[in-house]
Amino acid sequence: MRDAGWRWGVGLLGAAMALFAACGRDPGPLQLAGSTMGTTYSVGIAQLPDGTSRAAVEDAIADVLRQADAHLSGWNEQSELVRFNARVGTDWQPVSPLLLESVAQAQSVSAATGGAFDITVGPLVRAWGFGAGARREPSAPAPEEQTQLLRSVGYQKLELRASPPALRKGVPSLEIDLDGIAPGWAVDRIAARLEALGIHDYIVELGGEVRARGLNPAGRPWRVAIETPRAGERQAYAVIELDGVGVSTSGDYRDYREVEGRRISHTIDPRTGAPVAHGLASVTVVHESVAEADAWATALMVLGPEEGMALATRERLGALFIRRDVREGSFVESATPEFARVRVSPAARL
Repeated sequence: MRDAGWRWGVGLLGAAMALFAACGRDPGPLQLAGSTMGTTYSVGIAQLPDGTSRAAVEDAIADVLRQADAHLSGWNEQSELVRFNARVGTDWQPVSPLLLESVAQAQSVSAATGGAFDITVGPLVRAWGFGAGARREPSAPAPEEQTQLLRSVGYQKLELRASPPALRKGVPSLEIDLDGIAPGWAVDRIAARLEALGIHDYIVELGGEVRARGLNPAGRPWRVAIETPRAGERQAYAVIELDGVGVSTSGDYRDYREVEGRRISHTIDPRTGAPVAHGLASVTVVHESVAEADAWATALMVLGPEEGMALATRERLGALFIRRDVREGSFVESATPEFARVRVSPAARL
């Protein structure tokens, strides 16, 4: 699973936003940016329609971010999510429709992946030295501790009730972490609010999760670069075009630990309680829902190149797998046909 705490996303280069600097003298293009919940966001609009003001766009974005912070954030100590985690017990807890919706999205990906994506994995992530509240001196947890933590982890231990909206913990100590889906939820919701304002040429990015529709200020489809999964560098590996879909990348090359001479990935397999040990460096997923792209990218990263590719193919996901080659610094890739359809030539202009 992804390291706890919203931060800039691994793997996507925001070169598309450079267009707005080039078009700065044109009153049509609009770019908005800011900080939220431990990360940043940016919204680019090729042209505001008649009757839609900048203030209306700013208000729509602010409203979505307020909702995300109030209900889904692990950074806000007063958020609904934090309050749910703090309450120990196995009785039904009433929750907002918004929190229930996000948890339901996460649980659907968990079921489809056999638990490779799991929003209850936080205690194991911290035990391995990652995320908020992690140990200052990272070390591998003892086998007995790992086994104990696994007893309080598992998406099956979380129950949902639609009417009235409620969640119930199967074990009192269970907690949920929506960092693997909430940024995508916010991107999807901002995009929906823009379209409600009559805006159909835009790009939205939050914490590295991206969604775009229509054309950029230059009149071309929006293009996003997927970076080469190499620590200390930011180079484009592949370029894709987005129109009405989103993209998310999960990788292990920026956040890792050295423990007892071993390189430990921050991607924890919720099924075993241990970091993944395969050679997969990153997974990129293109999906109609950015929230689900985010969750699927994490799940496929857990599953690895063979099992992950087989599942992505069955599910007809647009997915790119980049794994380390035996040659130092080299990579080998595999991609589904759905991903190939959005990929453009590496020489293509962003």
